[in-house]
Amino acid sequence: MIIEGKHYRTVWFDQDTNVVSMINQIKLPFEFEIVHFSDYRQTAEAIRNMTVRGAGAIGATAGYAMAQAFVETEDWELRQEARDFIENTRPTAVNLFYATAKVFEAGRASVSEAIGMAQMIADEDADGCQRIGEYGNTLIQHKQRILTHCNAGWLAFVDYGSALSPVYAAHNAGKQPFVYVDETRPRGQGARLTAYELFQNEVEHRIIADNAAAFYMAKGDINMVITGADRITANGDVANKIGTMEKAILAKEFGIPFYVAAPFSTIDFAMESGALIPIEERDDEELLYHEGPDEQNTIHKVRMASPGSLGLNPAFDVTPAKYIKAFITDKGILKPDELKQFQ
Repeated sequence: MIIEGKHYRTVWFDQDTNVVSMINQIKLPFEFEIVHFSDYRQTAEAIRNMTVRGAGAIGATAGYAMAQAFVETEDWELRQEARDFIENTRPTAVNLFYATAKVFEAGRASVSEAIGMAQMIADEDADGCQRIGEYGNTLIQHKQRILTHCNAGWLAFVDYGSALSPVYAAHNAGKQPFVYVDETRPRGQGARLTAYELFQNEVEHRIIADNAAAFYMAKGDINMVITGADRITANGDVANKIGTMEKAILAKEFGIPFYVAAPFSTIDFAMESGALIPIEERDDEELLYHEGPDEQNTIHKVRMASPGSLGLNPAFDVTPAKYIKAFITDKGILKPDELKQFQ
């Protein structure tokens, strides 16, 4: 992805120094900052505190963290402790566990194999997302109006993104897509990250309140919905950012196609249905407070809710397969019941 004329990946690894670098998504869109982590605990903490976020980016970061641990110690007990530490950062996105398992197994051969596997996972994520864009572009007509939820762009992956990759491909093909960007409370990944990406890449868009989708659907202003996924189960159920399920239900009601874009690494074939997906409960401060800059660009944290009240903050919900028209994957466009053929 291009930011101010320069290409960046979301996260990358310097094998010579054992340092993982990434774009600090906590600071976006008000400040563009690159942060660097020299050991696996720091890198894992970046997953936990959402310095890096999004299924593919979390997976690549977890793979790099696992590789760092192999460099840091030859003790297999400590390597297993490192794997457990990394896997306990966030419970829902399956890409994290996919990456740690692959790198850990590769490391049984050698440290260099662990590093190579981590890099391969990151490269495959970027390549797969590029193919998602190519397949998804075939679904987008000239000047179509697309709703997306949360951030499933290049910031959520190593590059290109999932839900936004078809949008970028359509934009580059001259189709002039228009994107309705759900703000995506409570952390505002749509308003802060998706809008930032689209602005940087000159894709026409507008930020809307999370509760405004039905209004625009009823008017006929939305032609299709594309979201990402943090985990897809064998039967085609999808865990994604809280609020995704209600968008799928609305799309069904108004006859609008609802697509989920994700690489195959997001599919958990070992989990039969969405009822089994662990749902992360995050700190209610994310719900009760907002952060933003003043006129001097100093970031402030402001309480937006009634003092003394507590909140509930589930990070994800599960959209049943029956609401999903198709998956846009790195292997093609597939109906929910077609996923199992790749198991």
